Amino acid sequence: MSTCRKGFLRWYKLMASRAPISRSVAVESKASAIVAVCRRILSEIEAYGFDKEDTFAVHLAIEEAFINAIKHGNKMDVNKEVKIDYSVSPDKVEIFMADLGDGFDPDSIPDPRRGENLYKTEGRGLLLMRSYMDVIEFNERGNSVRMVRYKEKPRLTETQRKA
Repeated sequence: MSTCRKGFLRWYKLMASRAPISRSVAVESKASAIVAVCRRILSEIEAYGFDKEDTFAVHLAIEEAFINAIKHGNKMDVNKEVKIDYSVSPDKVEIFMADLGDGFDPDSIPDPRRGENLYKTEGRGLLLMRSYMDVIEFNERGNSVRMVRYKEKPRLTETQRKA
């Protein structure tokens, strides 16, 4: 095999290994069901060179979103599933998670850092998700969340910084 062909094959394998990964999975509404899915996502983002801070952030957000989906969305009904779609690319990991519940208004959840809410248990998972992911968006119904973590943090415009 020629040196040129070997070089091309090495380049092709490298480029193919950096192609985005997209997967979908539906899991039952029990806490242990997320373990294998989470492990797979985390190993894939590590393979793309995301650091430990990114891995921790994604891990935490996945677990919090899943617990919210099974507890508040699917009401702990093991016959209901949570659908998880995710993609991993060299620059970001994007996760969509949807439950079969009625949904909620994320803006109605009280800030757990405020004095009157300090000892309440609600809102902490949502706060952690928002703190550790770069993008958190809910669908209009409130039963699906999109979470994004970028390897390189996007620069905020002046308007975004003030928001």
